[in-house]
Amino acid sequence: MLIKMKNINKKIAVSCLSVILLADMGCKKAFLDTDMLSTYQPTSLNTPAAMRSALAGVSTIVRSEYFGDSAPMLTESIFSDVAVEGTTDKSTPAQDLVTRITPDANLNSDDYNKIGWYWTNEYRAIRQANTVITNIDIPKYASEAEKNAILGTAYFYRAYFYYKLVHQFGDIPVLLKDLDAPRTDFYSTKREVILARMKTDLEFAQTWVTDNVAKGEVTKGAVSHLLTKVNLALGKFDDAITSATNVINGGKYALMTTRFGSTAADITKNVVWDLHRMDNKAIPANREALFLVLDREAFRDLGATANGSQLMRNTVPAWHFANVKTPSGATAMVDAATAEIPLTRMYGRGIGRYRGTPYSTQYIWTDNTDYRHAKGMWMDMTDLVYNNPALKTSSNLADRALYGQPLQPYNSSNVAQRFQNGALDTIRHWFGWPHYKVFINSTNALATDPYWNPPRGTNTDWYVFRLAETYLLRAEAYYWKGDLGLAMADINEVRRRANATLLTDASKVTIGTILDERARELFWEESRKTELTRIAFIFAQTGKPAYNGKTYSLATFSDNNFFYDRIMEKNDFYKNNVPTLQGVKYTIASYHVLWPIPASAQRFNTTGHINQNKGYIGYESNVPAKDKIE
Repeated sequence: MLIKMKNINKKIAVSCLSVILLADMGCKKAFLDTDMLSTYQPTSLNTPAAMRSALAGVSTIVRSEYFGDSAPMLTESIFSDVAVEGTTDKSTPAQDLVTRITPDANLNSDDYNKIGWYWTNEYRAIRQANTVITNIDIPKYASEAEKNAILGTAYFYRAYFYYKLVHQFGDIPVLLKDLDAPRTDFYSTKREVILARMKTDLEFAQTWVTDNVAKGEVTKGAVSHLLTKVNLALGKFDDAITSATNVINGGKYALMTTRFGSTAADITKNVVWDLHRMDNKAIPANREALFLVLDREAFRDLGATANGSQLMRNTVPAWHFANVKTPSGATAMVDAATAEIPLTRMYGRGIGRYRGTPYSTQYIWTDNTDYRHAKGMWMDMTDLVYNNPALKTSSNLADRALYGQPLQPYNSSNVAQRFQNGALDTIRHWFGWPHYKVFINSTNALATDPYWNPPRGTNTDWYVFRLAETYLLRAEAYYWKGDLGLAMADINEVRRRANATLLTDASKVTIGTILDERARELFWEESRKTELTRIAFIFAQTGKPAYNGKTYSLATFSDNNFFYDRIMEKNDFYKNNVPTLQGVKYTIASYHVLWPIPASAQRFNTTGHINQNKGYIGYESNVPAKDKIE
């Protein structure tokens, strides 16, 4: 929860002047006002409880990546193989990435992208974690173990955000302690140097953080899971196997393979449905959750997300805009909550910001038994029905007969476009989605709130790390080592729970096999761009041939990398430069493997030098990145 504190002292003001400027934000007068909310001061961190409260504030930044209209997770997803930005009634969203993504562009807007959000908020979270770390000796603790658990939790949060930053932006400035004087002399530090320090910190945290904590707090399992990612990024594959195995075989966690929770009695569903229900994620019976963020309708006055998750708004197609027609041209569906067949209550009112690619919505679903793609779990447009009440009394007898029947497959006569007559817009209005994952329905009296009528996705707990991903991370470590049989076994653990056909030929396991399974399992959980970039770095570091027959190197990383080749192989929108109704063509370039450093962060850093990534203006003035942390 957000912690309200007052009387901000000089030290935190100085920290604002230095680090928030680095994080692409001016230190405005409002930040220095004595009634500023949602911050804390080092001199107030004089008890273990205050330290924990400060760290709870960091967790709200973790949560905010997943929630809100045009949530930051959307930006992570569209720089990948699984999705593109589907908002086709504007020309500003990140679709033509080559022209839209520049250091001076608008990098933090619902109508553009959230690259700037990541830069700003990840450094803000690091600053807050550093405040706890620097002042760890101020409180009196019941034991050394209590102190080290709090310190380990702060290390976890700092490593969590540095891990993301170095795979979003590459070499970046690093700061490991609180500031007591302004600084404008930051320099970029090599990615691998930062990761090596995070590994050391996480190994300390793994010793001291326990699993005996409240839901929503950092667990030992979460620490080991993040350590596995860092170990993979450093090419330490044996260490990655060890840290993943610590979680898998530790006795605390297990994949959920039998029905459980509030929905267990629903015989029309399955264990995957139970796993992703909002009221089942944090219950003791759920042994799969390693790290959660908590967000409840009942706690909106105490810091819960003001407008809910907005998950259905972001990820469900805009089927309700009167775009979908009957063959005769009549409106097929309405979104009125009072409709006889209330589709919005049943599936949510989406606007199609997250447009899954054919790869993620069709091509990866290769068998008929997978719970994650079963009827009632996964929705295709032809699973919706004609619910416009006017059809029942239409003079067109064919339209009358359609009421309550499944939608017919689209063609040029039954899908119209709202903004340009006669144009076909299947980008925003016609695609499949994982209903079991994104259906977030109100559970209390707030369901009558006009804002949720029709529903867009209310407050909900959400998985950040889950044991299914740990298995896939260990499978990846085995893959890099060439132990394909063990890699296949771990992938099959995830597939077995989903009732999917098990893999039988280990010789066919590639990094593509693992990425396919991640796409099936981790919709809106994994930061797909971050993980693809991490994998691209490993290919460049090791020189291991990819399944496409190519090898890569760090020397030409921004020009030739697995990230770009994977996207151009799997993402039909970028591969074919598909145009939107605004005339914008989907494009992506190899240098998008790393995002641009926001130009404002460089301008404020007047006596140092933050390097720009290749492909963006400013790269030509780079200086050698630091190879140690000072």
